[in-house]
Amino acid sequence: MGGHTFGIGLDIGSTTAKGVLIDETRKILAQHIQSMGASAAAAGREVLGVLTEVSGVQASDHKIVGTGYGRAMIEKSSENVTEITCHSIGVNSLNPDIRMLVDVGGQDSKVIRISSGGRPTDFEINDKCSAGTGRFLEVMAHVLEVSINELGPLALQSESPSKISSTCTVFAESEVVGRIGSGDSPADIAAGVHMAMASKIGTLAKRVGIIKPVGLTGGVALNPAFRHYLSENLEAEIWIPELPQLTGALGAAILALQ
Repeated sequence: MGGHTFGIGLDIGSTTAKGVLIDETRKILAQHIQSMGASAAAAGREVLGVLTEVSGVQASDHKIVGTGYGRAMIEKSSENVTEITCHSIGVNSLNPDIRMLVDVGGQDSKVIRISSGGRPTDFEINDKCSAGTGRFLEVMAHVLEVSINELGPLALQSESPSKISSTCTVFAESEVVGRIGSGDSPADIAAGVHMAMASKIGTLAKRVGIIKPVGLTGGVALNPAFRHYLSENLEAEIWIPELPQLTGALGAAILALQ
């Protein structure tokens, strides 16, 4: 491995820590996703350790770019860059046709306009308590007594989605409890929850200006009901990368190579 240049990107988010190690051709040699735990610094060290183990490249000998909530806590990073920039670069490298990206994380969601060069030109971020985050879906799954992985498929069984009007997680939770008391089915409530979330993000997207096709990244991109209702709300085809949770780390790794 001597003489070669490698780029490492670490994305330390609110709920998961991600890492990508690429070679000069941008080929991914190692990737890893894990739960955050209580320490951003420890999560960064653990992800680096896995990248080293998988690739055989001593990760700490190469340039590391950090991104995400916990980027300031990454001990060996050469540089820290915002998620907005890293997601834009990562998505652009996978699909240069995407000019609009929706990224839904655990604690926030972002809608980003991307230039042909892969740089962000405009963006909107929603606030932490609102109905546009992975955390919102986790809370609702808990109320409905299903796992987060079951919530999306359950919602797709609905023929008459419940109306959930609150955009604050706490009030929406009360509303869902009320819907259960009124006899709405779990599938209809789950569908209403996803529709409320898609509507919230749709409002952000309209502020930025919708350009099709729309890219979707973050852990919530794996949820089939959210994809369905977002596509319906934006009246747009949704493109999702193979590993939607890793685009921020990939963008950071590309910056590390540069």
